[in-house]
Amino acid sequence: MEAFTGLAIVIIIAVIFLLILFTYFIPVGLFITAYFSGVKVKIFKDLVGMRLRKVPPNIIVRSKITATKAGIPMEIPLLEAHYLAGGNVIKVVNALISASKANLDLSFDKATAIDLAGRDVLEAVQMSVLPKVIETPMVAAVAKDGIQLKAIARITVRANIDRLVGGATEATILARVGEGIVSTIGSSDTHKAVLENPDTISKEVLRKGLDAGTAFEILSIDIADVDIGTNIGAILQTDQAEADLKVARAKAEERRALAVATEQENTAEVARMRARVVEAEAEIPRAMAEAFRSGNLGVMDYYKLKNIDADTQMRSSIAEPDEKKIDDKDTNG
Repeated sequence: MEAFTGLAIVIIIAVIFLLILFTYFIPVGLFITAYFSGVKVKIFKDLVGMRLRKVPPNIIVRSKITATKAGIPMEIPLLEAHYLAGGNVIKVVNALISASKANLDLSFDKATAIDLAGRDVLEAVQMSVLPKVIETPMVAAVAKDGIQLKAIARITVRANIDRLVGGATEATILARVGEGIVSTIGSSDTHKAVLENPDTISKEVLRKGLDAGTAFEILSIDIADVDIGTNIGAILQTDQAEADLKVARAKAEERRALAVATEQENTAEVARMRARVVEAEAEIPRAMAEAFRSGNLGVMDYYKLKNIDADTQMRSSIAEPDEKKIDDKDTNG
């Protein structure tokens, strides 16, 4: 009796396991849903085959049902292939339905290519129907009169389905528009002209065809805000004036140092000449003594020399300026 009970438990467990295994490989509920939705799904070829290929039948079959109800023919093997390639089957199907309702030319191959390229194909279709507005960061530029202007632009773009694969992203649009704003403001004669007609910036930038090679089409560029920045021209002039002043000071210091050096050289030369004179004067008494001893100079000759020296000093005293005499008197007094 106990052996029979144990055998029954084993059989029950085996039956439950087989039922779980059967319902896993053959999702009966999904098959019934597909049947009543008008979608033909083969149990062994499609449902069991998906399990063996490690493809979730729920995603594939429900995507097939959604596409069929929207009137878009869709083959199950193509959906499986896109899933196995790493694509998002649900977004591709929803994008195809949205494109069909909006009368956009979007094929299954193009939608899967966009999805596998890493783009959000559903968002791209939505942007084709409803354009998106992106705002540039504050762009600073300087007009010809040296005044800085800061501008913010709003760009209305629409996704270009044909250029989504390989086309540049929004970052390229923002960079090109920012460059166009800088170029337009920089070519303006005065900042007042830009403030009076800010639409000239958008017209000039839009005229350049900045959406070439991108995944978007620029519909409009609107200048949201223009503010006056700093006076760059005045700052540059001030910096230049300070630099010129430093150069002039350096040159003046160079000239002063050269003059001091020249004066010192002249002073040294005068000192050398005075030393030579003193040395020569020191030799005079010695020469006179030698002349006395040798008999070449007599007493009368000596007195004549003294008289000549006194006469010379008197003439020099007469020739000196009055202020020099006054100073000498004050010094002597």
